[in-house]
Amino acid sequence: MGRNTRKRRSPLATKVIAGAAALAVGGGGLVWANFYASAHESGPSHNRTRSAGAQVATIQCPDVGQKLRKVPRGARAGVDRELAQLDKQITEAYARLASTRQAQSGDASYVQNAILGPLKSKRTAALDRIGTNIRRVGGNAPQGLGRFAECRGMGVDQPNDGNGNAGNGQDGQNDGGQGEDDGQGQDGGQDGGQEGGQNQGDNGNGAAGPFAEDFVDINDVQPGSRDLENGFAANGDGGSQGSFTAVCGVNENNLFNSDNLIVAPGVDNGAHHTHDYVGNQDNDAFSSDEDLANAETSCQNQGDKSTYYWPVLRLQDGTQEFDAGDLGGGAEGNVGKILKASEAEIKFVGNQRSDVVAMPKFLRIITGDAKAFTNGVANANSSFSCTGFEDRQVTDKYVLCPEGSQVVRTSNFQSCWDGQNIDSANHRDHVAFVQQDGSCPNGFQAIPQLQVRLVYDVPAPTVENGQVQNPYAVDGFPEQLHKPITDHNDFINVMDENLMNEVVDCINSGEDCQ
Repeated sequence: MGRNTRKRRSPLATKVIAGAAALAVGGGGLVWANFYASAHESGPSHNRTRSAGAQVATIQCPDVGQKLRKVPRGARAGVDRELAQLDKQITEAYARLASTRQAQSGDASYVQNAILGPLKSKRTAALDRIGTNIRRVGGNAPQGLGRFAECRGMGVDQPNDGNGNAGNGQDGQNDGGQGEDDGQGQDGGQDGGQEGGQNQGDNGNGAAGPFAEDFVDINDVQPGSRDLENGFAANGDGGSQGSFTAVCGVNENNLFNSDNLIVAPGVDNGAHHTHDYVGNQDNDAFSSDEDLANAETSCQNQGDKSTYYWPVLRLQDGTQEFDAGDLGGGAEGNVGKILKASEAEIKFVGNQRSDVVAMPKFLRIITGDAKAFTNGVANANSSFSCTGFEDRQVTDKYVLCPEGSQVVRTSNFQSCWDGQNIDSANHRDHVAFVQQDGSCPNGFQAIPQLQVRLVYDVPAPTVENGQVQNPYAVDGFPEQLHKPITDHNDFINVMDENLMNEVVDCINSGEDCQ
């Protein structure tokens, strides 16, 4: 696999990355959390996980980016950089949590004093800078930003209570996973104090997930069981019935990077995980709208320079990929063979209640939440299934498909637009999902709904005695433990005006075009 070369990395950015890598990498790789929880299912539902052992497995912090609703345009670049800094602080704190299990086992206050306390101080400074950026351009900084500084420990249970509160009752103050069942020397060799080396069953990432309880046999999933409403309202008998399919390949050009132009523009490794890209061939953290408009595209229709990107899917089989030692890759727990989709179906469909209007050029949409494990499910929009079983969709499990069936990832995007903005401070408020009756909320108008269906040839993992061998997982922020509910998808519309009008005409007239 080839890597994407970023074109404008500054010397300062290089120094920052090198410093973070020095913190995160030691002895050939990051030493990740070394714990084990024997999990089991309770009842017939496969959309919730239960853990027998309560322990601090990761760090949960308030997602400040989701809470900022009004940021003056002139302050957004500075605010986005500080939000990216908050993400970096969390990943570094998680690296310390994961690599100090031995110290934690001998000091009940270690996690609070050595990890969570210093993290709060760093976050307080970053939050102060966010306020300064807003006030500098004449805006009013939100009151009480400091209350988002404190983080806490979170157990391995998924998901939290939906309000950003960690599961398992962990308050992160003094427990630090220090109880009798904290994974320190329990369960036959799961010794969290091993400062290096790979333990049996950790799949090469030091037990940073996924776990056996993150998988479900598709035969055990009931048809129609998906329990999240986001994005999955089907077209009705009225409205706009057509579709437009964009044929853009499956990343044959091997365009990968760990940037996120929407959330962290101008920040190297802003995603902390690697993305697949189809469509626009000039998407990295430093791409301007002009760069996107002038770029080449992998789409058959050359009028479509939109960028479609999603976290890569990896098979944790010990393969040393091109990014094995890089931030965003192996240095942040994203290990194994990158699996490119065998099919990438990109389709725009209509609204069941009305015609659709054209999307504005450079409209940005994120669907799903890369931090849904710690944030809660409010913005989650993941869906896993198997070919031949796509009436069965799973929100927070990876699926085990029978022989001859392939893994399917589906993302159906928000399809209502506020009619004014191509982005918003939290990258969500300018778009919305349809309501239960299929209509858009007041003040929003229907736009073509993007649907992305990705199909993968994935060797089925084996799950035995509560352990999973050779699992697959989506890339993610390291503290999210590769949970499937963190899957997400990103889109920037860079269609020319004529093509967008064609898309709208096809959908509104009931035709199927490409």
